[in-house]
Amino acid sequence: MNTEIVESFSQMVREKSLDKDVLAGIIEEIFGLMVKKKYGLEAKYDVVVNMDKGDIEIFLERSIVDEVVDPATQISIEEVNEKGNDDGLEVGEDYVEKLQLKDFGRRLINLARQSLNQKIREIEKDLIYGEYGEMIGEIVVGDIYQVRRNDVLVNHNKNELLLPRIEQIPREKYRKGDTVRAVVKDVKKTQNGPLIIISRADNLFLRRLFEIEIPEIYDGVIEIRGIAREPGERAKVAVESNDTRIDAVGACVGMKGVRIHAIVRELNNENIDVISYSEDPVVFIQRCIAPAKLKQIEIDEDEKKCTVTADSDQVSLIVGRNGVNIRLAMKLTGYDIEVIRVEKPLEEYDEDVELPELREELGSDIVDLLINNNFETAVEVLKAGLDKLKEIEGIDEAKAKEIIEILENQFEEEED
Repeated sequence: MNTEIVESFSQMVREKSLDKDVLAGIIEEIFGLMVKKKYGLEAKYDVVVNMDKGDIEIFLERSIVDEVVDPATQISIEEVNEKGNDDGLEVGEDYVEKLQLKDFGRRLINLARQSLNQKIREIEKDLIYGEYGEMIGEIVVGDIYQVRRNDVLVNHNKNELLLPRIEQIPREKYRKGDTVRAVVKDVKKTQNGPLIIISRADNLFLRRLFEIEIPEIYDGVIEIRGIAREPGERAKVAVESNDTRIDAVGACVGMKGVRIHAIVRELNNENIDVISYSEDPVVFIQRCIAPAKLKQIEIDEDEKKCTVTADSDQVSLIVGRNGVNIRLAMKLTGYDIEVIRVEKPLEEYDEDVELPELREELGSDIVDLLINNNFETAVEVLKAGLDKLKEIEGIDEAKAKEIIEILENQFEEEED
């Protein structure tokens, strides 16, 4: 029975990478408690565990007396002689007896087994907590084994990792059996064991991908100075080269974009703008909202505010779809950016477009409505502006904004 117990726990040492000495200490502690339950708290004992030989030895030490008062610490000379007094021990001396597990009874042995199993589980939890605590900020690769409504469970080295919805890339599909990469974001202790949270939406995941795909970043030749990201939509990464001979942006993008495309594919086709960092806030802000052309830029460094003046046909480029471009620019630069629209003078447009030519873009009903209100060309509509369009019956503010945006995009495409 001794051998079976030690062998079962030796197997745990191999499978769970538990420290052999720690496990031996636990076995000594548990069997010591078993001795105390049988012989009392005052009992003197010694538990010797040999993990290599697969053996447990329990020794009980008692004083030899004529008449036993405390069986936990005393043994009669008659009992010693019955057990075989080969050493000729006498009253007053100590008698050391080797105990057999079977002498403790099935109930105490089962209790010891349960206590050992519980201790092992606690150690395993602590080991997992420590292991993943050291891996915070590192990328792990695991297999999806369960997709739930609000999270995904990932198997990594036989440990369960949690990918919550908030840490997922929006609109990304997860299927059981798929391999997934993510960064270890946090490790928490719970009653059921460590909760390991991983993320694909965190900025740190994007940073680690850059380090993997771009050797110059991993080696420290190029430094990432900032990241702003809306997962699944768009990201801006500011980089700076510590070697004047190396172009930071070019190195990150790679030949024919091969490096950046690898990251984009991993992030479910999230658009990534790589920007050359500058200590000059004016230059840095201009780079962050490129390719829009600005007429003027004013900086208040104390208030961290920036006012940008641009022609009306450039505003949509500055703001971006659903405002994502300017939001990321503000996150990356740390400045609150205000955009002032300047209506482009009629004479500055190189070419004009007759409204009937825009039936496909605007819709025939809108084109006819504009023509009936004395508009003939796209430039005339842009010149009239939002307020004039809203005065037309059948065109509300939302539709007026849509019309202006379509027409401005039309001229931007021609300029490109």
